[in-house]
Amino acid sequence: MTAPKRVLLTGMSGTGKSSAVLELARRGHRAVDLDHPDWSERAPDGDWVWREERVRELLDTDASPYLFLSGCAENQVRFYDRLDAIVLLSAPTDLLLHRLATRTNNDYGKRPEEVADVLGYVETVEPRLRRGAHLEIDTSASLGSVVERLLGFVGAPRYVRVDAAAPAGSVP
Repeated sequence: MTAPKRVLLTGMSGTGKSSAVLELARRGHRAVDLDHPDWSERAPDGDWVWREERVRELLDTDASPYLFLSGCAENQVRFYDRLDAIVLLSAPTDLLLHRLATRTNNDYGKRPEEVADVLGYVETVEPRLRRGAHLEIDTSASLGSVVERLLGFVGAPRYVRVDAAAPAGSVP
């Protein structure tokens, strides 16, 4: 048996990380949205950070053949050596702004100061994420196309039969 593959989907708000991880879970893959408050929190300085103990435990104990993680946090680089692939999801700025304004699953990006933050992050954070990524996927394409490209890159099956005894799907 081959070792499990751990894959991080990262990128700016509005690139489709949450949508991709939900689609992966729908297809039977183990997928965890680390931007969910169960997995992340505000640090004393206001930065969005992963709850490191929880993420370490997940990486130490999950034996799924493929574990897809999504999120973008100040401290994510601390886990890069434990990941097999880092995939940057990106999109043109006008599409990001449209998605932020119209999404219903997350309020972040609705306020003018949050939009300004995202635009700043596109200029300052996204280039750093790009340097650390093994692959960049432009999410202007359909969600199905984005997920198919991701699965092809890591060699994962398109769909996984879910065994009732095995953990699968999305965990908040």
